[in-house]
Amino acid sequence: MPIPVSFNDPVNARILAVSEDGLQGFLRDPLGAIARQSGVELPVVIARLQAMLQAGTIRRIRQTLLSTNLAHGALVAWQVPEEKLHRAFDWMFQNDPFSGHVVIRTTDAGPTKYRLWTTLKVPPGFSLTDHCTLLCRATGATKFVLLPAQRLFTLGVGHVRRRGLEPGSRAAAPAKAMDVRLTALTEVEWRVLTALKREFAPEELAPEIWHGRAREAGVPLAEFLRRAEDFDRRRIIGRFSTFLEHVKPGADGERVTRCNALFHWAVPPGRELDAGQEVARHHIMTHAYWREGGPEFHHVNIMGVAHGTDKQLLLAHKAAIDAHLAEAGIAVSYTNVFWGGRSEIKPSEISPLAYREWLQQAKPEHHFTSSPSSTFQ
Repeated sequence: MPIPVSFNDPVNARILAVSEDGLQGFLRDPLGAIARQSGVELPVVIARLQAMLQAGTIRRIRQTLLSTNLAHGALVAWQVPEEKLHRAFDWMFQNDPFSGHVVIRTTDAGPTKYRLWTTLKVPPGFSLTDHCTLLCRATGATKFVLLPAQRLFTLGVGHVRRRGLEPGSRAAAPAKAMDVRLTALTEVEWRVLTALKREFAPEELAPEIWHGRAREAGVPLAEFLRRAEDFDRRRIIGRFSTFLEHVKPGADGERVTRCNALFHWAVPPGRELDAGQEVARHHIMTHAYWREGGPEFHHVNIMGVAHGTDKQLLLAHKAAIDAHLAEAGIAVSYTNVFWGGRSEIKPSEISPLAYREWLQQAKPEHHFTSSPSSTFQ
């Protein structure tokens, strides 16, 4: 009998409820942790993860990093002529390894000049503005707004465990604010980190999961584990995670989510930390940040992302968050929702070596006479 690969399968759901975003930090035995927390035997966990990865239910399995502490990063909003929008989308997804999420968005407030949104990471020593200017030349984008995170409040996915959440469901205490500060790494540390973060192929999923990565990094296993745990203490490790194919249908035609919403709130200066911590305590939020939107975006300063299968239910979740902010005495002068349409997601490359190589090879296919303008909030 074939191994079930649907995220709705009861055993798979138990595994995914842990493996999506329940394993924070670096673990020497992440697969064993999934088995213990899910109550599913380790051989079954491994077989199910391998099958779901091969079928495309899971799009990748990897150790994530807190890349905001390793590279200059920003959410980027792009103005692109409508006739060039999808070509720009394709170019950024296919040709720029430093652009992670690439999404075409619409808004409930009516037409927007900013349809294309991306996440971008550029290693230390290089410029976000210069990189975006190059992308403008390559794609025909005419303007971009850089929206770097001032603070992070939540970073997670957990689509399976978020299914069925009631609007207003939230943690007992406000979320903690996480600082954004760059950490310098040595050449050996970059080598270990590069091996650590690479996606796992199905055959690499085994109890001794880090042995091969230590060989890849060219260091003894004990040193690899010691350095990885040191990365964790230095707050540059995210979580061990299985990422579902949550935008496109899976092999069985099912979708784990159908909608993704980028929420915007403008709160009074000085209340950003309070507001971000209150927004992020709501269980529906997969991401929440303090980002300064500036005049282009009505001076919004709190942004967050939520996913779901029903647009009206997501709006109900947002209404509950709005009500909670009001109850907390945090005024909101402006709010909006940017809905995701076409989207592609990949990890952003952050290695300085990879960036130098890319710059040498990058040859924009299309050059335009108009000069892009930029805004850095």
